[in-house]
Amino acid sequence: MSLLEDIHEVQRQLQHDLSQIDINAQSVENLRIKYLGKKGLIAGLFKDFGALSSSEKPEFGKALNTLKKTAEEQIKSLQNRVAEQDNKGTSFDYTLPGYPFRQGRLHPITQTMNRICDIFGEMGFGIEFGPEVETDFNNFQALNFPPNHPARDMQDTFFVDKDILLRTHTSPIQIRTMLKTKPPVRILAPGRVYRNEAINPRSYCVFHQIEGLYVDENVTFAELKLTIEVFAKRFFSKDVQLRFRPSFFPFTEPSAEVDISCIICGGSGCRLCKHTGWLEIMGCGMVDPNVFTACQIDPEKYTGYAFGMGAERIALLKYGIDDIRLFYEGDIRFLRQF
Repeated sequence: MSLLEDIHEVQRQLQHDLSQIDINAQSVENLRIKYLGKKGLIAGLFKDFGALSSSEKPEFGKALNTLKKTAEEQIKSLQNRVAEQDNKGTSFDYTLPGYPFRQGRLHPITQTMNRICDIFGEMGFGIEFGPEVETDFNNFQALNFPPNHPARDMQDTFFVDKDILLRTHTSPIQIRTMLKTKPPVRILAPGRVYRNEAINPRSYCVFHQIEGLYVDENVTFAELKLTIEVFAKRFFSKDVQLRFRPSFFPFTEPSAEVDISCIICGGSGCRLCKHTGWLEIMGCGMVDPNVFTACQIDPEKYTGYAFGMGAERIALLKYGIDDIRLFYEGDIRFLRQF
């Protein structure tokens, strides 16, 4: 018997089986395996086809491909009929309530920043935003950073080129505001910042800052202290205690770092505060006259104060979290707690 006769014989068997089949999932699957399976009748014909001469292959190949296509289409049709039968036997009660789903929440960093902005907003601070890719002038020069300051090193700052960089703090927003707005100025500058730091439980290369600025005539350090005290008691607890430690920042003079009494132990000493009873929350100070000069504001007429805090650090203290990386891993089990 030639291969062409074998093809016709398989085709007759297929038509006979199709006419006799009891349409159900198992019988249709058995039919598929018999003709289209790896060891099926059509696969066997393809093996014989490989032994033909080159002159014979065009004629037999066309007949064989036609047989395979016919078998696939008809078996696919049977599979669709089986699926339709199964669906007809399925009932659905459309009056049933829908499946419950978890409600989304704001990220804890976003919650923290919103709360901080709300508190200072009630004290008269507006909100200003600025670009994350900044100029060297706005990020360093106007803020009284000398040319050889360590912050200008590639080990601390992500530079795009010589004079363009990813901002290392949100202070450039203050510079942009003072360049375009005459005093009085009272703003908050929230946003994302970048520093070339090793990632560990206490630091990350990307984080968020909220900085504040108030410029007017006769602004004093006493006003700065009162502003920060109101914020700390509103955000953490009315019983929290504050202390100001002398410090140094290029853009403020005098400068201070602000500590609050530990919100866990109340100042008696614990692991969170390293048994000191105090937690650092921000830096602050009176705006340096050189910054006013760079922004074309008369330092003889105006004074001002500035402060800045890391949103991640505030959130760590607020919620008692010991690893900053948890904020960026996207673990839904962690985020659902907020």
